[in-house]
Amino acid sequence: MSSYSPLEQQVIALAGVAQSARMVDQVAKTGTYPPAFFEASLRSLFTFDAPRVDAVFGNIQGVKLGLRSVVEMFSDPANEDHIAMGLYVKGLLKLEAQFSKRPELQEIVASRLGHVDFKAKHFSNDAVELASSISAIYQDTISNLPYRIKVKGNVQHLQQAKNADLVRTLLLAGLRSAHLWRQLGGRSRHFLFHGGKLAETATRLAKELSPVTDAGSLH
Repeated sequence: MSSYSPLEQQVIALAGVAQSARMVDQVAKTGTYPPAFFEASLRSLFTFDAPRVDAVFGNIQGVKLGLRSVVEMFSDPANEDHIAMGLYVKGLLKLEAQFSKRPELQEIVASRLGHVDFKAKHFSNDAVELASSISAIYQDTISNLPYRIKVKGNVQHLQQAKNADLVRTLLLAGLRSAHLWRQLGGRSRHFLFHGGKLAETATRLAKELSPVTDAGSLH
């Protein structure tokens, strides 16, 4: 049983969405990303039966960037990067609303993620290589939904196949967290009426965590 309150569980799931959104924006604009948090978001796609919401990301430390991002999204909404991140978060929630109505598509995604998980356990466990396989899943399934997320950034970075794979992987991870957020009772209207509570809870959860190195990036 989770030791987190219902609101804290919602915030951890929302942090997963925000973390993916923030890294999508970073990869699109700079071609870089924090490896530790990318890894946590990527691995969340293979955590099918987590006993607790934080276990989806390994532990709550794995979503620390997302907790900080939730705080920034609500406390400094005029910041250009925070605006971009917020648009991706809202886009992922909208995309998940469509995905949740397509059980046959959910089965296909789950099945194919299972194959990638098998590959990760028995063959290659390299995050960038796995991203290539996950990107293909996104293209074959999620890209066919009526709503499509438009990623804006540096054309030079976005045209690189590796970065495109990273972006699609992060979008799928964000979608997974958005699904978790909805399962835990999260709704888009909470942004309007409970933004302060969400930010306050994210701040408290982030402060309880130990420092983690997240400045590293790959080019």
